[in-house]
Amino acid sequence: MNKGFKFKQLLSQTDLTDGRSIERYAVQLKGMTFRDILDLDITPPDYSSKNYSEAGYKGGMGNLIEERFFGYKSNSDERPDFPEAGVELKATCFDIRKKDKNPSAGERLVLTMIPHNKPIDIEFESSHLWQKCSTILLVYYRRDKTVNKYDQKIEYVKLFTPPAEDLKIIRDDYNKIVSYIQAGRADELSEGLTVYLGAATKGATADSSIKTQYYPHIEADGTATYRKAKKRAFSFKRQYMDYVLHHYLMGENDNAEAVIEKDDFAAVSFEDHITDLISAHVGKTDREIAAEYGIPYTGKKAQWTTLVYRMLGIRSNRAEEFIKAGISARAVRIEENGEIKESLSFAPFEFTELLDENWDESVFRSYLDETKFFFVVFRKRNGQYYLQGSLFWNMPVSDIEGEAKQCWVETQNTIKRGVELKIKFDRNGKATVFNNLPGISDNRIAHVRPHAGKAAYKFDGFCRGDIHKDASQLPDGRWMTRQSFWFNSSYVLSILNQAR
Repeated sequence: MNKGFKFKQLLSQTDLTDGRSIERYAVQLKGMTFRDILDLDITPPDYSSKNYSEAGYKGGMGNLIEERFFGYKSNSDERPDFPEAGVELKATCFDIRKKDKNPSAGERLVLTMIPHNKPIDIEFESSHLWQKCSTILLVYYRRDKTVNKYDQKIEYVKLFTPPAEDLKIIRDDYNKIVSYIQAGRADELSEGLTVYLGAATKGATADSSIKTQYYPHIEADGTATYRKAKKRAFSFKRQYMDYVLHHYLMGENDNAEAVIEKDDFAAVSFEDHITDLISAHVGKTDREIAAEYGIPYTGKKAQWTTLVYRMLGIRSNRAEEFIKAGISARAVRIEENGEIKESLSFAPFEFTELLDENWDESVFRSYLDETKFFFVVFRKRNGQYYLQGSLFWNMPVSDIEGEAKQCWVETQNTIKRGVELKIKFDRNGKATVFNNLPGISDNRIAHVRPHAGKAAYKFDGFCRGDIHKDASQLPDGRWMTRQSFWFNSSYVLSILNQAR
């Protein structure tokens, strides 16, 4: 029997008003490439051929599945793709991580645009967003950049509804985003502002993506101004989609523990609930907290992180909600002289890769925009570390697009011009290599300095260290110690002083 004929028969037997019937037909996609789908020769009425993989074509592989597997014409209807069933179809990708060969969600899941020229839905349950995400037919394909997009393979298909334990947080995220929009502060939105549901930029590099907002911002003097902001869309964050992939589609078990339980924080937000758990111990020394939880006091760096998770009520150092949200939890000690014991660095970068980036799509900007930090602060007094408090923090957009951007731009320009490496010898003949990448005194927020544990250089006949382990190659062929961006300690302190 012709394969296309078989699928046309299956499609004719599918009840498109019933989610489970849709899912039973859709699971046939597993193991198929997009080219296999095209070969079925299923088309909607009045179909005209199109290139679904074209970069400028909106909808991409999701539209291909709609038209060439389900046989209905893609449209811009605001209702779910299968309106009678209340099911939205979303095709999204996963990558295979190089370090451990495990699947990892490749991108956030864009759900629907956030309006900029009309009122936004106030109630989550009656919102257009909830129509789009209450029941999703998730189709995950492996992104393999070595093959044509049509030859990438679909591996996971499943109906997905956010579980009850996630919905409270998603609802809170929605309310926070709506509150910024209604206050005329859409220009201050970032993905790091929320937990699972983000406000992702759309068309970030295009001038046409900057729009005057519907809601005015009331200034301190009472005047109303209509700010401009980038177009954004409601989306499930990449980290959340990674958790969905592994635990709802792949069926993996996880040793992570939930911090929250049903009705734990019915009257407060997720963030308030977490900070309340820490606040219950404010004023105690680290030794007292360790004794309270039966933890031997070692004085080693990892101990303070362990104390944080015990105060949150879990036995491991893996909080399920933090993993779903990609929250970076940091236990930080402030010494009696006001200096920070732990430095705050970012992943190391390769010079040639940073050179090829643009700011809007750079790794550094994406991390700053998407990441929410949870700081737990211990301050040293009279030789002992006392718990000062905690806070959730994400970098304000003004800082991201201000000094953080300046640091990144100057770093890229320095690499383009050619990093200056100068050797200076002390009176004992010991050589130190200096460079002209942005230093701590050049910027209020960030600077660049070595990330590797040991120095490694190879240039102009000078060699030091293991360049293959600890160095990165410059565009001109020289090698220098691997570098990364770091927050200035003064900037971090200004954040930590807000902890309560």
